[in-house]
Amino acid sequence: MAGHSHWAGIKHKKAAVDAKRGKLWSKLARGIIVAAKNGGGDPAANLALRYAIDKAKEANMPKDTIEKAVKKGSGQLDDVTYEEVLYEGYGTNGVAIMCEVLTDNRNRTAAELRKIFEHRNGSLGATGCVAWMFTKKGLFTVDAGQFDEDTLMEIALEAGADDLVRADDCYEITCSLDNYEAVKQSLQEKEIPTQVAEISQVPANTVTLDEDGSRKILGLMEALEDQDDVQNVYANFDIPEEILKKIESDG
Repeated sequence: MAGHSHWAGIKHKKAAVDAKRGKLWSKLARGIIVAAKNGGGDPAANLALRYAIDKAKEANMPKDTIEKAVKKGSGQLDDVTYEEVLYEGYGTNGVAIMCEVLTDNRNRTAAELRKIFEHRNGSLGATGCVAWMFTKKGLFTVDAGQFDEDTLMEIALEAGADDLVRADDCYEITCSLDNYEAVKQSLQEKEIPTQVAEISQVPANTVTLDEDGSRKILGLMEALEDQDDVQNVYANFDIPEEILKKIESDG
């Protein structure tokens, strides 16, 4: 299974932990603020804002908290200014990693990310060192045990998806950013539940890891996700299914 879907699934399970909810809501609110600032406070006319609000609703963020974040971003309330920055680096075995960040202090964030990379067998790289390996796309994963591949393929392609592939116990559906909402709506209308539904950075190729490398890269990914300014982390690792199950069973 490709690394982007592995981490997407692990990340969504992690986000569901109640102890992390406060931090998750803070990150999602920051995403809403920036989306509203860049494209206006009307989600009907601002796709990035609509996507940010959808993510907040999925995380059970209160309606008034969402509305307050929109108002902050659209200038109706005073608030700190956040800057969008993409940090790139490498993990164990040369795994390429990208961190999408919203920060009010670029120097502080860079120093903290560099420390996280260095403490977990990685290194923060120069701008552009790994971004060329990734393409931003819509990503959906569906439980392979619930649906026939040919039927799901037909539904996805008719809705505008680019591809559907079997990845161990799930199907991965990818599409262009322009078709993300159409594919999402079609899956909902057909009552096809998704494990993951997000805008993701999809790698062109992957690095297959052994058990030691897998544990190291997952530790780095979790540490990066836990950094307050980091919104999303993407990587091009591939963990064999038997190794991932062993790691998960070990807790």
